[in-house]
Amino acid sequence: MQIIKSLLKLIVFISPVFAAAQSTTLLEGDKSPHLMERIDIKQQSNYNLILTTDKPLERKTVAKVAQDADSLNKLYPNNAAYALSNVDKYNLTSAKMDNIEWINGNTDFALSKHSFLNTFYKQKANFYEVSEPDFFLAVNPVIQQVQSHEQGNNQTVFLNSKGLTLRGMVAGKLGFSAYLTDNQERGPEYFQNLVNSGPYHAVPGFGYWQPFKTTGFDYFDNRASIYFNAWKYFDFQFGYDKNFIGDGYRSLFLSDNSAPYLFLKFNMRIWKLDYETIYMQLVGQHEIGNYMYPQKFGVIHDVHINATKWLSLGFFENVMFSRADHFDFTYLNPTVFLISQQQQDGSADKSTAGLDFKANIAHKVQLYGQILFNEFILDQLLHYSRGFWANKQGVQLGVKYIDAFKVKNLDFQFETNIVRPFTYSSHDTVTNYSNYNQPMADPLGANFDEFIGICRYQPVNKLSLEGRVIYFRQGLDSAGENFGSNILLNYDTRPRDYGFKVGTGMLAQCLNAYLGASYEVKENLFIDLSFQYRKYRVASDPALNNDSRMISVGVRLNAFKRVYDY
Repeated sequence: MQIIKSLLKLIVFISPVFAAAQSTTLLEGDKSPHLMERIDIKQQSNYNLILTTDKPLERKTVAKVAQDADSLNKLYPNNAAYALSNVDKYNLTSAKMDNIEWINGNTDFALSKHSFLNTFYKQKANFYEVSEPDFFLAVNPVIQQVQSHEQGNNQTVFLNSKGLTLRGMVAGKLGFSAYLTDNQERGPEYFQNLVNSGPYHAVPGFGYWQPFKTTGFDYFDNRASIYFNAWKYFDFQFGYDKNFIGDGYRSLFLSDNSAPYLFLKFNMRIWKLDYETIYMQLVGQHEIGNYMYPQKFGVIHDVHINATKWLSLGFFENVMFSRADHFDFTYLNPTVFLISQQQQDGSADKSTAGLDFKANIAHKVQLYGQILFNEFILDQLLHYSRGFWANKQGVQLGVKYIDAFKVKNLDFQFETNIVRPFTYSSHDTVTNYSNYNQPMADPLGANFDEFIGICRYQPVNKLSLEGRVIYFRQGLDSAGENFGSNILLNYDTRPRDYGFKVGTGMLAQCLNAYLGASYEVKENLFIDLSFQYRKYRVASDPALNNDSRMISVGVRLNAFKRVYDY
């Protein structure tokens, strides 16, 4: 993307004059975000955390919060706002080890008792590390082996990943990171049906893939970024990776559900404001197997303000577009209202807007939510019962409750997501809210309501337990008619204009329950055991019904846990 390259050259040119040390970000699936959530709720007024709706988190932020929380707990041991359990303290030490380059003071706690060949694992968290005044480098292997048995499936379900991750910093000015794995995967039967039969024909969360042993999939997970800080309050990231906007398990704005993509991210954090702009180059809708996939572009503006010490409010807007012969420079302005500019240009680009909030209450509870508007027609909203097709909105509401019932490190989360038909769809196959044939928000697409319950419990330092229940209803297309669940379809193919509500079409209902345990043998080396049950029913078409019972055992090192939560 030429415009991103031009902007990058400009930033690189000016950054040596003004740059300060710039942090890399956490890897997907890192264990620290849940700890940060707990500290955010406990302290209730932590400026570094109230404005962390945009993810992944910076390692610098995690390290600072971990050090500050540890210090405050020692200074005020009897203050409920800062009270940390022994497990919390263990997790804080782990967070500091995993982000050792940002720890001030003594770091002896991170040293290994026995290094390998006096070269490898000198630090507990890093296989190979260089720490010099003008250069930091951490290199780690990535390994994951998971074997599963699905009842009624005569083939082994498995995931085999191996690769490398690294991060570093040069002269305190330029940060860099990379993550590369080679993966072979045969998921449960409903996962295989999703990839082979649709509606999206894609391996969830990833891009290009090839068949592996007839019914498996072979793909790379390749991500890399460079980071720099131009002036005190302005950060830039140029990368090929994923982003997430929200405080929930899902996001209606931008999730990490789709494949990685190229982006240039600009972030300004000053006073009580956190403002982020993301320019994205995405892969448009395409047939699997073809080369020279079509390109499209997206721009996101996301601003959050710390309205009070315990309340964060945010505004989100996005536009998706493609031009046959040029890039639309109109959208480069990071302060312009995208929807207004789209209308001013007379373009038919896809635009959305939304509001979100996060509130920490009584050092125990966090409320959060999002509301998304794809179209806003006041007259039709006032007559909502008509079910006008262009009433395209989504709502999320959630609550987190930590140390539930006075049990330390027992945390609950409940969330509901409701998205009307045709939300995220467009008048063509280009400007819908997708990347590499996958939704960029909730993996279900649209025309659904979803209810999520999560229980996390860490009874001792190294053992983590998690239970998760997801129930959703979704209206599917019937007899070739478009009822608004598949966001890749042109919304002009709808059968009518009125009579649409959530669930219109063939009603599918699904219960997906998961129970898992993870034991951390050594830093970032886990043994996982899990059981998953999924029941999927379509009353009007029993041929689509599917049941899955699967037990899995695996080992992973510096790798995120693969989930099939749809």
